Amino acid sequence: MKKPKLLVIELWGVGDLAIATPFLRKISEKYDVTLLSKSYAIDLQQHFMPLVMIAPFNAPWTAFKGKYRILSWPWRTLFSIVRQLHRTHFDVALSARWDPRDHLLLWLTGAKMRLGFPRTGSRIFLTNALTSPNHAEHRYEYWRAMAQGLGVDLEPRNRIQLKQIQKGRVIFVHTGAGQPVRVWPLQQYRNLVQRLREHHYSVKVVCNPEQREWWLNAGEKHVETPQTITDLLHLMEGSAAFLGNDSGPGHLAAFCGIPTFTFFGPQVPEWFVPLHPAAEWSPGKACPYKPCSDSCRFPTPFCLQDVTCDEVWPRVQKFVQKFADDSPLAPTHEAT
Repeated sequence: MKKPKLLVIELWGVGDLAIATPFLRKISEKYDVTLLSKSYAIDLQQHFMPLVMIAPFNAPWTAFKGKYRILSWPWRTLFSIVRQLHRTHFDVALSARWDPRDHLLLWLTGAKMRLGFPRTGSRIFLTNALTSPNHAEHRYEYWRAMAQGLGVDLEPRNRIQLKQIQKGRVIFVHTGAGQPVRVWPLQQYRNLVQRLREHHYSVKVVCNPEQREWWLNAGEKHVETPQTITDLLHLMEGSAAFLGNDSGPGHLAAFCGIPTFTFFGPQVPEWFVPLHPAAEWSPGKACPYKPCSDSCRFPTPFCLQDVTCDEVWPRVQKFVQKFADDSPLAPTHEAT
């Protein structure tokens, strides 16, 4: 029997896609799923959701700067995407974001059934307006609520089936993030890496391209700078634990079964902590404007910049002791 056609809209970051992945895998058992998302979803599809078809689309309203310069939007591309989606004749279309722009796009596809969490009048674009989870809930709960709206039972966060890994030697440290405001200072990372190595842990340092020169100048000759998600996933293989910022790599590590420790700053950990059941985090300094959607009101994001290695070390040490082997052998990724 032919499956009904379902369109899922998730237009934002790698971490958002990783959080949506359990839903996409589950719902593809019942529906022929198309995911409208940024092009890096193609890499994720190959590794985590092979039954989902990707429709690449870089929505202009997801840009960090200039998102409301409507006259500069790629209108020809927008109209082309809408026409393609409309011609597909989706039976169901949905977005798990409370975003009226997504809801308008759902309506323009002409899907018979359109599900979403309405906001500021966007109910008129939906056939099925769902009740949002409690505001304090993790982002994953929105996907669970969406699944319930389709009559599908999606497992709770603590029961997500992840890859099982053995206790290993390598601690994977990723110092990059999608926005500078989410980056714990590189010098603090360097202090942490040195301390881990002093305690006989083997550390693999991975960074964003713009950080590579800093690490090389700091003496980290084996620093890795992956160019694609596939490259990043290959580097993660064999890692016992992940340390990094509130960004996509941590969410991918969790989905690969790697326990994560995240350095949060402007965001709320309870909303966006990676999905691994053993995930831990540093919440950052208190700030009356949290969460600030990466638009810090201060010259520097002190909620993250003022956090030192000395402060986080006791929690990091306890975390890595659970998962990584620190027996004194010659480490494999050392600065020389």
